Amino acid sequence: MNKNDKTGFLNIDTSLYQTRISSKFQNRKPYKPADPKIILSFIPGTVLDILIEKGQNVSKGEDLMILNAMKMQNKLKCNMDGKVKSIEVKKGDKVSKGTVLVELE
Repeated sequence: MNKNDKTGFLNIDTSLYQTRISSKFQNRKPYKPADPKIILSFIPGTVLDILIEKGQNVSKGEDLMILNAMKMQNKLKCNMDGKVKSIEVKKGDKVSKGTVLVELE
């Protein structure tokens, strides 16, 4: 047990449990819901093609770009209606998981 660990209460399914709270747990980032206007890479890969342009109106379900990952070509689709505010990658870029690809207005 680390000397910085303290006891505290956790609420799990409306039941309170007393337990040790580590310093890592105390300093964690709070949960923040995903912003639907920001399209992230869901897997590491290479941008094969960008099918949209800045300022273009897009609709839900429209293809935005093609990402080559694990020998498969994945079409990234738009999750909402909107207008392309910015495209953060170029054709041929290698991206890691969680990289911002497109931002919508």
